Formats: sequence, structure tokens, C-alpha cells
Amino acid sequence: MYSLFRPLLFKLDPETAHALTLQLIRLGHYQPLAAVLRAVYAAPERPVEAFGLKFKNPVGLAAGYDKDGLAFRGLAALGFGHIEVGTVTPRPQPGNPRPRVFRLAEDRAVINRMGFPGRGAAYVARQLAGRRPSSVVLGVNLGKNKDTPLEEAAADYVSLIRRFMPLADYLAINVSSPNTVGLRRLQGRELLESLLKEIARERETIRAGRGGHKPVLVKLAPDLSDEELDDALDAILRTGMDGVIATNTTLGRAGLRSDRREETGGLSGEPLRVRSEAVLRRLVKLLDGRLPVVSAGGIMGPEDAKTRLEAGAALVQVYTGLVYAGPGLVQQILTDM
Repeated sequence: MYSLFRPLLFKLDPETAHALTLQLIRLGHYQPLAAVLRAVYAAPERPVEAFGLKFKNPVGLAAGYDKDGLAFRGLAALGFGHIEVGTVTPRPQPGNPRPRVFRLAEDRAVINRMGFPGRGAAYVARQLAGRRPSSVVLGVNLGKNKDTPLEEAAADYVSLIRRFMPLADYLAINVSSPNTVGLRRLQGRELLESLLKEIARERETIRAGRGGHKPVLVKLAPDLSDEELDDALDAILRTGMDGVIATNTTLGRAGLRSDRREETGGLSGEPLRVRSEAVLRRLVKLLDGRLPVVSAGGIMGPEDAKTRLEAGAALVQVYTGLVYAGPGLVQQILTDM
């Protein structure tokens, strides 16, 4: 069915097409439609445990698809084991000027320079506060506001930890988007360790107040050198974080054929596969079981997901694969595992 629908979507501006599909999936909030979606996209359960949580399967939705928590209830009916809402910033912000999303159909890829557009933490918190699907683990991806100086970034992240710790099953610290100026500098050893210490301190304060323990993961870029990756991992381990998400989008453009290849922003989809897999393998080797790794980037079908899990990923996340394969992607992956 999606193969018939996709050409129509691809005639629309990518951001418009995304907004349209999000609104359609949002209808899955209503139980009759949710039941239909669950029946259509039913898939075998493949239970897995990671960072202290139980997942019905290892396939999740990466951050960026449902930035404001509008449609996660409908998305849950598509079979995901977990859904990551966001990236959420403390205050609302418009993001970068449009156009800011580009399809590279020849490469089965997308370039985006969104810049964390969103309605802000208070709005997202209201979306998450109501009824939640019991079958899906909910994560919230956190980022700083564009106009917050790097030296004050910790205050943004701490405020988000405080707000979303009671509402989410896990939190993800986004210091790796290429579309907020300077953000990736937070992956450096000293800045990252300083930031994560503040986050760890706030988490302990919440836990001491009987707020419970919620895992905190750190999302890294695929463009780090081996030395930079080692430094980031050392900071993550030193500060007691619970896991790593690898990877975000890339600034690389090697091998692209599309005439859109020179657009600025983060590249996702099939061209990211090789680099993201290489980062996963290095992280798994360096961590040696000390922390779980969630693999994202370039997972376009069942074979990609299987390869990542066999390489040591605890979980996988998809996003651009949905653009090209459609909402049945989770079902396809789980059926072929």
C-alpha cells in the first residue's frame, strides 16, 4: 500500500509531507483506529532488556520524527518497542528557515537542517502527561536552545532533566546535532564531562527525593575521530551515564549522487550505514559490556537491523528508513529476524 502512496507524498515538500503523515498517525490516539493499526502492523514480539528496562522488541523510533510528542500514541500502534520524542528544548523556538529538509531519492537519504524547532518543554510535558500506551517504552531526547551559550548549556539540560524525569522511561542527551551552531563542541572530553556531571547531580537529587531512577543516554555524532570518540566515551563512563546512542546525522557527503548533495545540514539514510556501523563496532569493543549501545543511522531494512544487533547493539532505531519503506518497516524487521 505504501508503495502506491509514496509517489504522492514525494510530490510534496518533505517537511509538508512529514507534517501530513504525523497528523494522520496522530489519529491512532483513538482506540478504534489504534486497534486497526495494531492488527495491520502486528509482528512477533522479540523481548529484550537494556539499561534496566524491558522492551517488547529491539526496534525503536529515533528522535526527530515526533518532536513535540503529538503522535507517539499512534506511532506505538505501528509495533515499535520504544519511541523517542524530541529533540525538546526548554523554550519554544522556530528552528532554521525553510526549506530545511531535502530528499535525496537516488541515494535513499535525507538532509535536514531543522535546528531543533519545537513548542518547548512545557508543551511537550503536557502531551506526555496523559494516557500512555503500556506496550511501548518512551524516551525523551533533550537539547539546548539555540540562543543559550555553550557555557550555560548545562542549565538547559538540567531543567529538562527535572521536567521529564517523571514523565519518560529514559532520557537522551543530544550533544551531536550538526544543526545548532556549536552544539557538537559539547562532545569534547572536558565540556562533555562537565555537562554530564551536572546532569548526574540533578538525577541524584531527583532520586533522593524518591523520584526513582531513570536511565540517561548520550547521543553521539558519527563524525568523531577515534580519539574524540574515546574521549567522549570516557566522559560518559566517568559520570555514570547508562548508555550510548550511536549515531546522529553526518556532515559527510562522500559518494552521493543527488543534485541536493551540497545542501547544508545532517545527512541520514543509506549513505550513513557504513560509518554508523563502524562507530557501533568500535563502541561495543571499547565498552566490552559495561554499557549498552543503541544503534541508529542508515537502518533501512531487516538486514541492516540484523547486522547491528549481531554486531552488539542492544537496540536499533529507525527514521529515514520509514520515509522510504513506509510504516510497515518495523513489522518487516521483526518478521525477518
